[in-house]
Amino acid sequence: MITLFRPRAGLALTLALSAAVLSAGVPSATAADGLGDPVFPSLGNTGYRALAYDLAFEYRADTRTVDATAVITARPDRTLASLSLDALGLDVRAVRVDGRPAGFTTHDEKLTVTPAKRLHRGTTTRLTVEYTADPRARLPHTGWVPTPDGFAVAGQPAGAHTVFPCNDHPSDKARFTIAVTAPDQLLGVANGELTRTERLGDGRITRRYVSREPMATELVQVSVGDYTVRERTGPHGLPLRDVVPTARATELAPALDLTADQLIWAERRLGPFPFEAYGLMPANTDDPAAFAFTGLETQTLTLYKPDFLRQGEPAIGSHMMHELVHSWFGDSVSPATWADLWLNEGHADYYGLDYRYERGWPDDWGHTTLVDRMRHLYGLGDQWRHDAGPVASPTADHLFDSQRYTGGALVLFALREKVGADTFDRIERTFLREHRYGTATTHDYVRTASEVSGQDLGGFLTDWLYGSRTPPMPGHPDWTVEPVSSTPPAAARRFDTEAVPGSGTL
Repeated sequence: MITLFRPRAGLALTLALSAAVLSAGVPSATAADGLGDPVFPSLGNTGYRALAYDLAFEYRADTRTVDATAVITARPDRTLASLSLDALGLDVRAVRVDGRPAGFTTHDEKLTVTPAKRLHRGTTTRLTVEYTADPRARLPHTGWVPTPDGFAVAGQPAGAHTVFPCNDHPSDKARFTIAVTAPDQLLGVANGELTRTERLGDGRITRRYVSREPMATELVQVSVGDYTVRERTGPHGLPLRDVVPTARATELAPALDLTADQLIWAERRLGPFPFEAYGLMPANTDDPAAFAFTGLETQTLTLYKPDFLRQGEPAIGSHMMHELVHSWFGDSVSPATWADLWLNEGHADYYGLDYRYERGWPDDWGHTTLVDRMRHLYGLGDQWRHDAGPVASPTADHLFDSQRYTGGALVLFALREKVGADTFDRIERTFLREHRYGTATTHDYVRTASEVSGQDLGGFLTDWLYGSRTPPMPGHPDWTVEPVSSTPPAAARRFDTEAVPGSGTL
């Protein structure tokens, strides 16, 4: 399929062929089997779009369970006798559609709702689901992070529907309002801005949060625990809000104080911060297996393992930049499918590495420049393509391999070497502006790069993103790729273990 791009027949033809290649792996889907995502085919649902979620969580400290209500505002795109939501591990008590009781069944990881009357195309309907969930439940996979005094949420990639019923696919972003009720001695927090606090008079407090901009379900954060909120002002008056375990507030303060300067650095390259606030939330747990990564870019409130942030700035600064850059690549501009994950992770790694070397922090291999690191990665290119597939062709098993992270950063470095630094910067800002608060595909990025540069980059980027062999690096004819080994070492997984195991650094 790559050879389709080698005869240069003009930009329009190349981009059309790119679109065909990029969509070729997506099977057809029904409401029963999901949207047909190339990585998670059963995820998401057809027949409607979710417009808004109004979620209410009440944490019961005596049972450590959560009573919840999800109100989903949806718009059918065809007449529906029933519709499905993604849901797993939720004990559903009742479902209503536009205030009327509705039938429902659970099967696989779906909640199918049958309203009293058909839902018609173009109308707006409200589905209300009342349920109970146990954050400690053993499930095939989960978005819950149980803590000694409550919980946090880590929904990426396919765990949000274990926390609330939803159309759990990043292509269907929606508005979110989240209310969290907890005992007085605990704090309930969520994405966005705190808009109301209500003391219920019986030892409980409800706090209501509103997210100003649309959000993908996998980026939702809601947590209850013994937290302290640190509020201050960042660049251009941006509110900074950190939610910190009370017992760790003092020891974590040096790490949290790094955010303001990191924002200044990121805004110089990517433009104004896209959301109403930013901050970090070290989860209130010491369990090293609480979640399988160091940080997660839940929108406006990045989730972290607290022990990671106890280290000095050279050990954590590049990772903090990685997560911050996700506010632009991943949160503001979300992947249209999970095959487009490299757009998130490749950009986050690229800028995290650039930040590292600009600050003068050697990596775990002793590299002190981005060029040196990219040359090292280039040598691994064919091995990674052999082990984990091309950069933009992941499978579920290899979705979070280094190929999507520093492999994606290598693609961006190659593009920068091809078009020059100034043009590359224009491509980045144009792409972010065109898809702000929406979603984008790999094809969208290829199209923007070609249009901004004035070059037909379809074949160049397709070879880098989908080829089975690593292409020549522009400007570096002396760079070589190491031979593929049939018995390579275990592939590195996720960003935080991409370097030396246990280092937590880029």
